[in-house]
Amino acid sequence: MTSPLRRAYEENSVLITVGSGGVGKTTVAATLALRAAMEGTASLVCTIDPAKRLANALGLEALGNQVTRIGDPVFARAGLAPRAPMDAMMLDMKRTWDEVIERRAPPDKREKILNNRFYQSLSTALAGSQEYVAMEKLCELRATSSAGLIVLDTPPTAHALDFLDAPNRILDFLDNESAKWLLTPALAAGKFGLKLFNLGGSYVAKTIARFTGTETLQALADFMLHMSGMNEGFRERAHQTRALLEAQSTSFVLVTGPMPDRLDEAVYFHTLLQQNKLRVAAVVVNRVHAPVADSLWAEVARLPPSLQPAFEKTLKENEHLARQDGRGIARLAEACAPTPLVLVPRFEADVHDLASLFETSRYLWGDARLEAAVVAR
Repeated sequence: MTSPLRRAYEENSVLITVGSGGVGKTTVAATLALRAAMEGTASLVCTIDPAKRLANALGLEALGNQVTRIGDPVFARAGLAPRAPMDAMMLDMKRTWDEVIERRAPPDKREKILNNRFYQSLSTALAGSQEYVAMEKLCELRATSSAGLIVLDTPPTAHALDFLDAPNRILDFLDNESAKWLLTPALAAGKFGLKLFNLGGSYVAKTIARFTGTETLQALADFMLHMSGMNEGFRERAHQTRALLEAQSTSFVLVTGPMPDRLDEAVYFHTLLQQNKLRVAAVVVNRVHAPVADSLWAEVARLPPSLQPAFEKTLKENEHLARQDGRGIARLAEACAPTPLVLVPRFEADVHDLASLFETSRYLWGDARLEAAVVAR
């Protein structure tokens, strides 16, 4: 039977890994892109991984906001020979925001926005900013890249669809009625109005200034003034993003771990994705404890009696963890049906290079299968 992720690769041009932090989304994203290249499809993986693990796993010193080709010598060292090129990049939030402003702002306002103090903190201070630039970059890459498959690794988040809501959140901020009410005199009167505004003519301005400082108010007023008129461009991009996410050529890969708290989050994520009519190719349960093979029990039984207790204890602990994972996986399969589950084992060593990424791909692609421990109800 064809693996659901192999089928997703064959039917889609965009795959988006989603899930909470620490479950292996970056590893799964890189693995999908690697396997696509091995199968003969040019691929590009875009990550938002602050730890830069992806660069190391791909045999690179660093990744940046520009697309980087993984060279043949890097693959050769891992004993791999892909049939198509593989590219990678790590999203630079500040650079991507700058590119957005450079594309959309009128020439006379561009430098003023880029040099604005409030704008310079936008990428880290404004809720939804990281998710917004991830979607912005995805739209740009799909429009300009020649890759047959783009894999996007979404930001770690506690909220399932932050990346979906991000464009609207940016618009809500730019359209914020309270800010506009406060800044209306400044926006209407230009620099002269801003000067009066900074002198604290209103009680509200004085009150806010006590907490933020008049310099911050000045920067905010300048920012709103220069950004006014750009809302339509952001609104249009929000519609384009939504259309791309809902397209038949886009699927989501939900990544989780077998721990109870992660499984609860995964069910919640899955429910929201379905409610938003987004296609989920599979739920990947990563780092699953495999059941103890009968051959291991037999091997321990052949050991000298003095050694058997210690080894039996280890096997029993592993069996307990496998059964615990099996119970959670059974519950997840029932809650997410009919979306298929793909299980990836907990490897003895971290997935840290191309060779181990390829080994992971064998489970994603269905070359190897892990059966969860069967637990009686």
